[in-house]
Amino acid sequence: MRLDELNAAAEDPDLWNDPDAAQKVMRERTQLDDAISIIDDMDSGLVENQELLEMAESEDDSEMIAEAESALIALRDIGAKKQLESLLSGEADANDTYLEVHAGAGGTESQDWAEILLRMYTRWADARGHKIELLEESLGEEAGLKSATIRISGLNAYGWLKTEAGVHRLVRIPPFDSQSRRHTSFASIDIYPVIDDTIEIEIEDKDIRIDTYRASGAGGQHVNRTDSAVRITHEPTGIVVQCQNDRSQHKNRAAAMKMLRARLYERELKIREDATKAAHEAKSDIGWGHQIRSYVLHPYQMVKDLRTDYETGSAQNVLDGDLDGFLEAALAAMADQTK
Repeated sequence: MRLDELNAAAEDPDLWNDPDAAQKVMRERTQLDDAISIIDDMDSGLVENQELLEMAESEDDSEMIAEAESALIALRDIGAKKQLESLLSGEADANDTYLEVHAGAGGTESQDWAEILLRMYTRWADARGHKIELLEESLGEEAGLKSATIRISGLNAYGWLKTEAGVHRLVRIPPFDSQSRRHTSFASIDIYPVIDDTIEIEIEDKDIRIDTYRASGAGGQHVNRTDSAVRITHEPTGIVVQCQNDRSQHKNRAAAMKMLRARLYERELKIREDATKAAHEAKSDIGWGHQIRSYVLHPYQMVKDLRTDYETGSAQNVLDGDLDGFLEAALAAMADQTK
């Protein structure tokens, strides 16, 4: 049994001579232990509630019957979700993820929309107990964001969010229009996995351009007064990454290089995984004809995914981070495509 092997490895005092290997073992051990515990809890819950239902029916206790049926429905829903999670078996699905948001054309309205999207994903991650770290942000002239990059750390963060890459379209009456006219705004989301040092990505010095600049976001007087922010451009692919969350230019450069390695790795994954290639190509243009999801706030409320046709009228809940329905539908659709 794999868990027994991992438990034995964890008890080996020599394991911690290699901290990276030790963390990998402990992470896999925790994942397996949690998965087994959930299955055991579901199994015992199923037996207990079946017995409760039989007893309630024999005693004609309608309240107890309703309670047992409700518990069984909840177990069914948990089982369906865990079945979907079992599909997160891609090469990097279990990894942490980087998430980038970029405002499209449209000035202040699109920049405000970019900030709303960042808040949406941050709330989704918070609800799952994931850790969020802001790595870079470029503020809009009047409001919102031109761009921002965050790292989301948590089990299967990349696997759940990888289908969110693409253009997101918003229809609303923005607070910036004094004539209360309806506007359509666009912003794009890029998703790529955090990778460890065991994955080798070759980057030649001649292929990169490194620029430094002053951080535009919040970060204290020191950050704003010095050229501590770092932008790295990979010339062969055109990939650009940037980091400004530390006061040290050296640390920002190291973090940006990690992000570049992750972007290049994600690029290779996209090339190999035909099922997600369309989502990757959708990032190429932030505008009409490339959106993956529409968020309509006026004249009615609806959020609809244009790939899976999953939709909901609870637009505000979605913007507050209630994304699981969309993520599950996208994951199921990817599974169908690979059959």
